[in-house]
Amino acid sequence: MEDFLGYHSEWNLGSPGGWDYQRVTQIIGKAVWERLNRVREIGVELDFDHPLLYPVYGFTDMLVKAHRDREGSNAGFIAVVAEEETLEDVTENVNLANRLNAIDGISSALMAPHELELAGGRISWKGEPVSIIFMDFNTDVLLSLHRSRGLSPLIRAVQEGRVINPRGTEPINVKSMFEVMSGRFRDRFHPETVRRTPWTARFFAREAVGPAGEVIGDLVEWTRDNWEHLVLKPERGYSGIGVRVGGVNPDPDDAIDLALRKGDYIVQEKIPLNLWAEDNPALNAEDERIDLERYQTDFRCLMGPEGLFGFLVRFGGVPTNVGSGGGVQPLAVLRSDMTVREAVSRMNENILSMAYGDVREIVDLQEELALEHRFTYLLGPIRIALRPRIISSGHLDALEHYGAAMWEDCLTLERMWLAGQLDDYVDMEEEELAISRSQPWRGGAAVFASDGLFSFGAHPEGP
Repeated sequence: MEDFLGYHSEWNLGSPGGWDYQRVTQIIGKAVWERLNRVREIGVELDFDHPLLYPVYGFTDMLVKAHRDREGSNAGFIAVVAEEETLEDVTENVNLANRLNAIDGISSALMAPHELELAGGRISWKGEPVSIIFMDFNTDVLLSLHRSRGLSPLIRAVQEGRVINPRGTEPINVKSMFEVMSGRFRDRFHPETVRRTPWTARFFAREAVGPAGEVIGDLVEWTRDNWEHLVLKPERGYSGIGVRVGGVNPDPDDAIDLALRKGDYIVQEKIPLNLWAEDNPALNAEDERIDLERYQTDFRCLMGPEGLFGFLVRFGGVPTNVGSGGGVQPLAVLRSDMTVREAVSRMNENILSMAYGDVREIVDLQEELALEHRFTYLLGPIRIALRPRIISSGHLDALEHYGAAMWEDCLTLERMWLAGQLDDYVDMEEEELAISRSQPWRGGAAVFASDGLFSFGAHPEGP
C-alpha cells in the first residue's frame, strides 16, 4: 500500500456534491488525452476507467439499496430535492434523476422541497408515494425554507427516516469537530484520521492547547502573534467565504476582527502550500503560448456504508486550506512502470513542447464537450484542467483504508454527540437540533465527503 501526503481540511456529512461531475470530467479528459497523444506520443499509460473514478455509480447503488431495504422488491420513487433556484443549473442533480429513472423498478424526479405533499397519509410527489429522498441542502437551509414555505411533508420524511443523508449527521458536520480529533479526545479516533487532521481550535477569547501540546493562555493574542502560520474559517462555511489566511491576508487584526465580530469561527494550522499544489500546462490565449501554471489542488473523497464511492478532483488559485474557485481535473491511474512524479513531468514537458495551434484545437474540443454535457454549475461553465491528475493503484488502496477509518470515526463522533459529550462544540439553534435528533444516522445510508489537501507525489519540491 503506497502512502500519500497531506491532510483533510474539512468534511461534508450533510449534502456533499461532486459525485457526478467527476464522471463527466473523466469522459472529457479521456477524449482530450487521446487527442494530445495524436499530436505527440507522450509515453505514459493511463487508466481513465477505474470504477473509483466514477463515484456516481456507487452513490446510485446505495440509493437503490436504501429503497430496497425499506420496500423490498417493490417498485418505488426516489425524490431528488434541491433548492428551487438551483433546479436548472446544477446538472448533476438533473443527471441523478435521469440515471435513477433508467433503473428497472425505480422512478425519480428532481423537485423543489415545497413540491412534496401528503396524500393518503404518505409523503408524495404529484400523487406518487416517495420511498426515499436525496436532499441537496443542509438542515439549516431546510429549517429556513420550512419557516418561509411550510415544508411539513419534508419534515415528516425526516422523521420517517426517508432522507439521505440523515439529519443526525449535521451536529458533527461542523469544523469544530477537528478540535475534538486533534485535541484531548484524539485517543478515541483512528490514527489514520488523527494524522490527517490539522490542529484546530474554536476561536474566541479562551485558553487552548496548541499544536505542540503547549498551553495557550489567550488564544486570540496567540493567533495574532502566530498569524503567518494560521487560517481562520467559519465553522459552517463553504467556498472559501469568510476565510482568512496568514501570509495571504497579511493583516492579522483585520482577520481576527472579522472572526470575533461574526462569531463561530475556528483557527487552524496552515497546511504548507507546496504540499497541495501541482504544475499544469495551460493555454495562454492572450500571448498565444502554453504556460506552466501552479494550481492549488483539492481531492474530495466520497464514501458510503460499503466504502469509497470515488473522488472529485478540483483545482484553484485561492490557498484557503480548502480548494476555492478554479475548476475540475480528470483523474487517471498510472499503469506505466514509473513514479507519479516522473509521469507528471513527462506529460508536462510533452504538452509544453506542442504547437500552440494544436493545443488550441484540443482546448476547443474540451469546451465543445463541456457544452454538450451541460457541464455547468451555478456560476456557469466549469473549467477543466488540460492534463489529468495521476494516482497509483497503491494510492487507491491507501485511500480505501483512509475512508474506512473516517467512516468509523464519524460513528464515534455521533455516539459522543448523542451522549452529550460534544455539546460545547455544537452551536446550533434548538429547532435545528430537534430536526437532527428526529433522524439519527447510526451508520445507515449516507454519502460523506472529505476534502483532502493531498499529494500523490507530484507536488513542487521547493516552497
